[in-house]
Amino acid sequence: MPDGVRGALVQRVSARPCGPLDVTWLGAGTPGLPLGRICLHWEPAPLAGWNVTARLGLVAAEVHLASWPAAPDDWPRLVHPTVHEVTGLCAALAFATDALDLSNRLAEV
Repeated sequence: MPDGVRGALVQRVSARPCGPLDVTWLGAGTPGLPLGRICLHWEPAPLAGWNVTARLGLVAAEVHLASWPAAPDDWPRLVHPTVHEVTGLCAALAFATDALDLSNRLAEV
């Protein structure tokens, strides 16, 4: 990863199992992740491969989502299913929250 970044912010995840993960660099001084967003960080593992971690943005914090120690060079293929599923789950929860908020507002009228 380039100097001055703390990871790569996942922008889009292909629905295809071998599809791409579109990311943008996340600067080292960037505040916490937005709700439901995932940041990937990787560095060379001591013996071989890559140590990859994923962090998830929640309302009040950024939490550890997963780790893949000593992942092979094709590690994006390895992390894709987890990132895809969590992204879909976060989108579904956001939709359900919006529907509940709307329902509560309509009930107040």
